[in-house]
Amino acid sequence: MSALLRVENLVKHFPIHQHLFGRQTAVVHAVDGLSFEVGAGETMALVGESGCGKSTVGRLVLRLLDATAGKVWFDGEDLMALAPERMRAKRRELQMIFQDPYSSLNPRMTVQQTLVEPLALHGLARGRQRERAAELLDLVGLAPQYLQRYPHEFSGGQRQRIGIARALAVEPRLIVCDEPVSALDVSIQAQVVNLLQDLQRRLGLAYVFIAHDLAVVKHIASHVAVMYLGQIVEYADKRSLFAQPRHPYTQALLSAIPIPEPGIQRERALLQGDVPNPINPPSGCRFRTRCPHARERCAQEVPSLRTLQGHGVACHFWEDIVAPPVIAAPAVMNERLRRLQEAFRPHGAGAGFQ
Repeated sequence: MSALLRVENLVKHFPIHQHLFGRQTAVVHAVDGLSFEVGAGETMALVGESGCGKSTVGRLVLRLLDATAGKVWFDGEDLMALAPERMRAKRRELQMIFQDPYSSLNPRMTVQQTLVEPLALHGLARGRQRERAAELLDLVGLAPQYLQRYPHEFSGGQRQRIGIARALAVEPRLIVCDEPVSALDVSIQAQVVNLLQDLQRRLGLAYVFIAHDLAVVKHIASHVAVMYLGQIVEYADKRSLFAQPRHPYTQALLSAIPIPEPGIQRERALLQGDVPNPINPPSGCRFRTRCPHARERCAQEVPSLRTLQGHGVACHFWEDIVAPPVIAAPAVMNERLRRLQEAFRPHGAGAGFQ
């Protein structure tokens, strides 16, 4: 299957000026040489710590920001080479769901006005735009009587559903989801993620899913790219990456995920120090200043993203690094947990929680 979206060597540097009209003094290396593909109906997740450049990638894909270098191919067309008029028409096929469901909605517009606006801009559903708005609400699990309400009258989860409905209004083929559940309560996150998956199955959508919560990523993604300081350090399908992480940064991220089993614990891979300044990133491997396995070669040579059986890793010595194991808790802890469970186990016929 050919890729619906293909990103090649994408670069974005933000210049820093001495003052408003002064000379350029430095650049922020937000994104440096990213490449990945997304097929129709697939979900590519971009994960990493705050400031790694993943949200910038989403805006570059939609050309909300102009890239410093690189290409973004969508359905065989280079989006970076399109004229403004052609790009405006192309955006019907490319939409975005924003992180904050409140600030992304105009507080002075009703839900109906919010959903009708993209229809009017692209000349869709003429003569039946109100009916189409009601259909979109139903598609995301909201009642049509909400059409005349304003954003402040809804909960965070409901507002995000309205944002999803707005993105669906123009019938896109690919949606960039920029941390769409991070601002929501945990109890609501699963509902929104399940909604996105259901819409993907029904409408054949492709997602670029930007997140820092690996538990959410494991639930929704088909492929995962791990970013660090503007670069991809590991790329694989979901099953391979979570089962056999190869890069020490990925291993550290996964080791921090709590295991919801009282009898099992994981050895933590602790990272030292802070993320380096993107204005002056380290030479060679950018992760070397925090990596417990760093050697002299790491400072001298930039590791390429080597791919083996669809699993890519940018590390000189990944074959020598063993992932932190998931180990059983000590026998004493297991016995103590067993006694606690026994003490709180209901006794007698009909006993139990309702």
